[in-house]
Amino acid sequence: MSLWPAFVAGGILVLGAVMFSTKAIMVKLALPYGVAPTSLLLLRLIFAAPFYLAILLWIKLRTANSEPLQPHLFKVILLGFVGYYLASYFDFVGLSYITAGLERVILYAYPTLVLLISAVALGKKISLHQMVAVALCYLGIFIAIRFGDSESFEGLWLGAFLVFLSALAYAIYLVGSGELIPKLGVWLFTSCAMLVSFVCVVIHHLILPPSTISIMALPWQVYGYALAMAIFATVIPSFLISEGIKRIGASNASIIGGVGPISTIVLASIFLGEAFTMPQAIGTAVVIGGVIYISVNMKQENRP
Repeated sequence: MSLWPAFVAGGILVLGAVMFSTKAIMVKLALPYGVAPTSLLLLRLIFAAPFYLAILLWIKLRTANSEPLQPHLFKVILLGFVGYYLASYFDFVGLSYITAGLERVILYAYPTLVLLISAVALGKKISLHQMVAVALCYLGIFIAIRFGDSESFEGLWLGAFLVFLSALAYAIYLVGSGELIPKLGVWLFTSCAMLVSFVCVVIHHLILPPSTISIMALPWQVYGYALAMAIFATVIPSFLISEGIKRIGASNASIIGGVGPISTIVLASIFLGEAFTMPQAIGTAVVIGGVIYISVNMKQENRP
């Protein structure tokens, strides 16, 4: 790949990672207005769903001879449920307990989970160097949680555990989607998975009302944050990241994605007044270093 296409692809991924990182900031800004995490998640998807529906219609009109969705429908529903509904739900609830900076550090460890899931489910071998890198990642997360956050101890670990479950759900989604994306295409698969998530959140909201406050009676600021989250932290970056991965591969994308935790920490400091302590800096650096090492190593092993 020549320098200019690589530079463009890297810029696309950086922009996508930074836009994704604003989600945690907007969630933290909206929660003080009394909105429940599930209600906020529902509003986000209500605003995002029309965009994905429009994309599906556009795909239908343009690609009459594409592979039919029906044979893969069950897998798409399952992956949409796990990767976008469960992952988002755990993340939103977890953010009510921990800082935005810590949330992004924990989420960024998902490549280590992809590695472990691939070893268990697909029988892929893990090298000694990769095992050391995984251990370093979790050491970094422990340092950032135990010594770098100012939240209450009980709520801190609960929030960290929920965000870790979010990272696990997203890792399962990535492993499972590897077969479907080449068949269905990034745009079709992503749109369908997001719409599955929307249906799941609606059902969740109807069966288990998260709050006595109706989603129609919230402060206007909540709707503003939800709309901004849908456009700038969901729809646009979801396709920027997918386009970047298509251009330079998932391993390179994981490396460039290291800008995500850093941008979240900077934005959290500016907009939320969150302090960035030395233990957080050490833990973040260890996690990013471990993930980059794993991504580079996996890229080398996958070369023909």
